[in-house]
Formats: sequence, structure tokens, C-alpha cells
Amino acid sequence: MSKLNIAVFFGSRSCEHDVSIISAMQLIEAAKAAGFFVTPVYISREGLWYTGDALCEIETFRNFNPMAQGITRVTLDVSAGSGDLWAWPPQRAGLFAKVPAPVAHIDCAIPVLHGLHGEDGTLQGLFEMANLPYASSGVLGSSVGMDKIAMKLLLRGAGYPVLDFVWMTRDQLKTQKEELIARIEKEIKYPAFVKPAALGSSIGVSRASNREELERALEVAASYDRRILVEVGIVHPVEINCAALGYGEDVRTSVCEMPVSASGDNFLNFFEKYLRSADTKGGESRGMKSLSRVMPAPIGEELTERIQTMTRDIFKLLDCRGTVRIDFILDQNDVLFVNEPNTIPGSMAFYLWKACGVSFPELVEKMVEDALRAHADKNSSVFAYDSTILKKVAAGAKGAKR
Repeated sequence: MSKLNIAVFFGSRSCEHDVSIISAMQLIEAAKAAGFFVTPVYISREGLWYTGDALCEIETFRNFNPMAQGITRVTLDVSAGSGDLWAWPPQRAGLFAKVPAPVAHIDCAIPVLHGLHGEDGTLQGLFEMANLPYASSGVLGSSVGMDKIAMKLLLRGAGYPVLDFVWMTRDQLKTQKEELIARIEKEIKYPAFVKPAALGSSIGVSRASNREELERALEVAASYDRRILVEVGIVHPVEINCAALGYGEDVRTSVCEMPVSASGDNFLNFFEKYLRSADTKGGESRGMKSLSRVMPAPIGEELTERIQTMTRDIFKLLDCRGTVRIDFILDQNDVLFVNEPNTIPGSMAFYLWKACGVSFPELVEKMVEDALRAHADKNSSVFAYDSTILKKVAAGAKGAKR
């Protein structure tokens, strides 16, 4: 497996673009340590794809220059089974010139993207069409995991405890604002958390303790997404996170962690997650691993086992693979709720696996192994069925389709 060429996809048209770069730099380092060949594939904020060794270094992104030496714009050949990256625009060969070769061949892709256009099933769908192995959850788990509204409805329907919530669209907020606020004040009450439906890293998330704050929070969330979630705000929440790793029935869970806010506020915002521990002398934040946390979480053996079991079962329910972190909340009465799954967690949740004795390079090896297993599993299915419909149509038969 160490001879495989792993393409690490990161960046993209997402509010979490910069966080994705940090996570990708960490994973690229681990993949190289595991003995893989690594091809970085950076997706710019404009949606253009680039590759080149310079994209393995964080310094390249301080002032990204797509015209810099060693950086090539590329596109993926989406023909099923190709796995080739080609320079873009295509290089035309002269009459006697050598036919150009692909820039790189991908044996397995690892998407390290957070948020829209990468974590939400869109890139996974492209990989499925290209029949390319990839080390993340599939289209179903990725799309449901990204959309907080669909995710909560699905988990509630499956019998898992989730906080009470209401949801709305941006258009509804424009035309029914007073009615929606009245409903929130009746059903959710204050404090309430207002969230864009399909964003992570706490971007666009606000806590509202009164009507003025609620109106402002709704406007902020609506600026990031057309679907908005408003849920009950726990007064003194305790966050507990646990990760799952594997594919199919082969799933293991990590230790549980308790993230800790330095500000004393239980709400971990973007600053707390990514910027507080950054080097003030110009260094970069090292991602989620820089967040203060207690591992294992001091919650007792029984609750730990319950969370690990729920993590494993939700992983299977969403047909996930790779590494997925599921976040839970304990309220002031120690009642447990599922907060959300993160199908491509910050820093790939490697710190949770490290606490289990699994190094980051070993984690990457396992993710690639599961990706290849899932790919072989998919290709073992039947994709053709001879219905004879076309033969009948070609022969002039009528009523072949009713």
C-alpha cells in the first residue's frame, strides 16, 4: 500500500477554506510519513484546481500565486476508472510532438475539505462518477451530516436524542419574520442558538438571549445559508466528542474528549477552535489539535460506553467510512443529546486516535485501506440489466414504456 499515490483535496469554495488548508497540511505530513506518494490538489476560492509540490507547504498560501513556478492548474478525468489529473487548459501536441501525459495518476483520494463544496457530498459524488477510491464518508453520510436540519430529523426519527429545534428558509424569514420569531419564542424560548444549516467551525452561529439578539442572529445565519436552524440553548452545556473509524461492520471508536473554552464561555466559536492557540509571531494555528481539551473526558465509564456505542451506531446508520467525529452535549441535568456528526472533522480528529495509541500515519493507512475496501465492495455490485427495451424500440415495438 505504501506505493500508492494519494491525492489530498483541500481548500474549495467554502467559508471554512482556511481551516481546510491547515487540516490538509497536517494530513499530507502524516501521509508522507506513512510512506505514500502524495499529490496535493488545492481548490481555490474561485473553484479552480491546482497541483504541485509547493502546495504541500503552508507558506505557499500566505499570498497564493497560481502562476508561481511548480504550480499547475489541473482537471480530473471523470471517465470511470481513469483517475488521471490533466493539465488545464489541455496541451495540444504538434504533428510530430510527443502526446502529453497526465500530470498525476490518483490511486486514492482523501478529501480534507470542511463545509460546502467538499464535505457535503458534492465532491464525493464526483469521485463516485469517476469510480475513484476515496477516504471519506459517501454521498449519503456526507450530505446528511452536513445539513443540520436533515441530520436532526433523521436522528430523531431513528430514536436518538436531539435538542428541540425549528427551521426556516431565507425566503420565509423575509416574508414571515414576525410569525417565525413568535414561534421561536413559544417553542424554543431563550436562550436559543441560531445556525446556518450547512456550515461548520461555528461560523455564522450565534446565541440569542432576547428578541433583539435573535433578529440579529437570524440575519447573520441567513447571510451564510438559505436554510436556518434555531435550537434550544442549553444554559451550561458540556460538550463531549467521540470519533469512529472504519467501514461496514468493522468500526471502532476513540476515547471521548471534553473541549474546554479559555474564555469560560461554553460556546466554542471559531476563534476558540482555531485562532486562540496560533503563534502570535506569525506562525499558523495547528488546527483543532491546538484547542484545549480533557482526554479522556471525566464522565464516568457508563456514560463513556453509552457515547461510544451511539457514535458507532450513528456511524453505521449514515453509512460512513474513514474517520468521523460525533459531537454530543450534556445539559445542566446531565441529559445527553446528539449535537452533530462531522464527516471530515478538523485535523481529521487525529488527536482522539493518538490518545488510543494510533499515530496519525497509522490513521491515514487505515483510512486508505477502508477506502479501497469500500471501492472493491461497490464494484462487486451489478450495474447492468438487460431489459430488452431498446431491442423492442429498435424493432418498432410500441408501448415499451407506459
